[in-house]
Amino acid sequence: MTEKVDVAVVGAGQAGLATSYHLTQAGMDHVVLEAGRVAETWRSRRWDSFCLVTPNWSVRLPGAAYAGRDPDGFMNREELVDHFQHWSEAFKAPVKEGCSVTSLDREDDGFTLRTDTSDISARTVVVATGGYQRPHLPRGASDMPPGVTQVLADEYRNTAAVPEGAVLIVGSGQTGCQLAEELHEDGRKVILACGRAPWAPRRFGGHDLVWWIIESGFWNRTLKDLPSPAARLISNPLATGHGGGRDMHLRTLHAEGIELVGRFAGVSDGTAHFDPDLNALVDAGDSMAALFKKWVDALCAKRGLDIPWELPPPLRIEPRTKIDLAREGVSSVIWTTGYRPDYGWVHFPVFDDMGFPVQTDGHSAVDGLYFMGVHFQRKGQSAVLYGVGEDAEIVVQDIVASRK
Repeated sequence: MTEKVDVAVVGAGQAGLATSYHLTQAGMDHVVLEAGRVAETWRSRRWDSFCLVTPNWSVRLPGAAYAGRDPDGFMNREELVDHFQHWSEAFKAPVKEGCSVTSLDREDDGFTLRTDTSDISARTVVVATGGYQRPHLPRGASDMPPGVTQVLADEYRNTAAVPEGAVLIVGSGQTGCQLAEELHEDGRKVILACGRAPWAPRRFGGHDLVWWIIESGFWNRTLKDLPSPAARLISNPLATGHGGGRDMHLRTLHAEGIELVGRFAGVSDGTAHFDPDLNALVDAGDSMAALFKKWVDALCAKRGLDIPWELPPPLRIEPRTKIDLAREGVSSVIWTTGYRPDYGWVHFPVFDDMGFPVQTDGHSAVDGLYFMGVHFQRKGQSAVLYGVGEDAEIVVQDIVASRK
């Protein structure tokens, strides 16, 4: 049996539900297809102690702006999932849970979505599975000694689930730094293999970092404003929502006693190798911080505010470039080296060389095929809880216009 629907939305995370909300407001027949449950990525791909890095007041989902008692706090995983669940129920989102889409193809008057339970025929499809679905592993990851436990970032749950011993974390984005800090606080020896990542103070000038990002227009940057398309893969600014929100970056981790090394360069005969580029990576993070600071400074000049933040002097470390994993007692490696798009089930040539969908305001070159929740879909805020609703409204307006 083939079910027919006007609009099929794939994914019930923030992008899919925001799209569903606006389709509901427009009175459009649609279904939301979700392989797991509502907000499944937040449920199953975040660790136990996870909390938002962005403050609660910046959660501005359409029809579900945060209205709780702690606007300056940071929701934990359970609170955030509850927020999504109540939102979905409040506007009666037509979500089909446990419905995994395996392929998307063209038919005469629309599209056919094959799922693990049935086929669905839709005039319009909105792919809202996010921009990063496939964990990325660096070259040499497969050469780890067989006795070393390897864990992907989205498989990590808590310190107790990691075998006793030292831990090597590869990747120093927001997740890598937070896991390094959690394991270090648990008494583990932690070695953090770094990459390039921007950072900023959690609070300065009387406001949270995210306030400055929004007010300065930093999240309004478009893909054309980036130095290259690959810049989409760079981490968000390093910070943490733990402890009520505080600074967390390479300087703070180094001061806590976490060993920082350069970029992971592979393993041979049980010895992990790292490029001797740590200070260059720190400098790259500082350069990206300085770029953001220019936006902050411009806002201060415009509003007559004092400059609230000065960059610190360069951090200089003489890192190790070789570590004998057995001698160091390293029992586990956690890979936090980011994600890449994975749209292999979408059978249309609408993707760039990096695997990102080529689209304008969410609309692809294939009539009736849209994408939502893609990083820098329209702006820097496109995939975050603050800005995804704006993109969803524009996509739905286009769908409604196509029916006239």
